[in-house]
Amino acid sequence: MADRDRASNPTQRPSRTTATGGATANSNVSAFLRKIQTHAPNSTQLMGLMTLVISGSILLLLTGLTVTAGFLGLIFFTPLIVISSPIWFPIGAVLFFAVAGFLSFVGFMVAVGGGLSWMYRYYRGLNPPGSDQFDYARTRIYDTASHVKDYAREYGGYLQSKVKDAAPGA
Repeated sequence: MADRDRASNPTQRPSRTTATGGATANSNVSAFLRKIQTHAPNSTQLMGLMTLVISGSILLLLTGLTVTAGFLGLIFFTPLIVISSPIWFPIGAVLFFAVAGFLSFVGFMVAVGGGLSWMYRYYRGLNPPGSDQFDYARTRIYDTASHVKDYAREYGGYLQSKVKDAAPGA
């Protein structure tokens, strides 16, 4: 009877069944489309993606233009650079040493300023970082100096008497 209904209505397509028994390809497609729709980006995410793609394309184009212009400039100006290199090398060396000297001077001045700032805070009693280590080292130096002084007094008299024994008139 089902065959007769299909034969009388040629526009109706027969349903396809899979090996699992009963699931149609149409329901698989619709499940797949529903899954895609649940993970589809919203309009804000889509605008962000479009902004990223457009700005990335523009930056890639500008990078290509910059690299191309750099290579073309190097090709055209290489003969001029080679001919005038006896002038450029001494000028470059002088500029290098001048800039290095200036940066060294500025660096030393920053270090001196930092040291003076630390000393100011230390003597004002504001306890800058590292002041406890500085106090510990200072007390160790003071204790060592006092021990050496006591040792010199104790054994200095002993050596003084030995010198008098060796040279009584001295």
